[in-house]
Amino acid sequence: MKIDFAKFSDGLAPAVIQDSKTGKVLMLGYMNAEALAKTEKEKRVTFFSRSKKRLWTKGEESGNFLDVKEIFADCDNDAILIKASPLGPVCHTGADTCWNEKNESSDFLLYLESVIQKRKASPDEKSYTSTLFKSGINKVAQKVGEEATELIIEAKDNNDELFLNEAADLLFHYLVLLTAKDKSLDEVINVLKKRHK
Repeated sequence: MKIDFAKFSDGLAPAVIQDSKTGKVLMLGYMNAEALAKTEKEKRVTFFSRSKKRLWTKGEESGNFLDVKEIFADCDNDAILIKASPLGPVCHTGADTCWNEKNESSDFLLYLESVIQKRKASPDEKSYTSTLFKSGINKVAQKVGEEATELIIEAKDNNDELFLNEAADLLFHYLVLLTAKDKSLDEVINVLKKRHK
């Protein structure tokens, strides 16, 4: 990738950082050729700090690094888009983003999946989801089967509210099963995309 740093009198091109999962814009920084090269090599976002007058790896003090997933140049080769995975809040204020937005996907299923993954990683005794994980894979799989059967039964009747509630139950337990198997909705979507081609 070639960025035309010569277009800028200070040699600094704008770099937009976007969460690779949620799609939220996290922050804007500036990179010179050296910062971009370090970012590409180390797979951690590094800027040129205009106030410190030196290279600055985001998270070098806080530990809230930005792990690089993809890097793109814009159509004029004078701006950078980096899709990254944040390891904590991005803004120095402690906010998720520098625009004080919650770093959540607008896709509710992906958000729900992230909540389920958190329940697996950090169990909570009061959480139904945590108790499912604690009961083991067989119980989780059994719940998916039960919910599928209940959905089939409701599909034969004409009560839309009951049908939609059972559909929601099945979808929720399906996401729990995926997480229990250390798989993600994105992986399933990628299989569907391949089949679609």
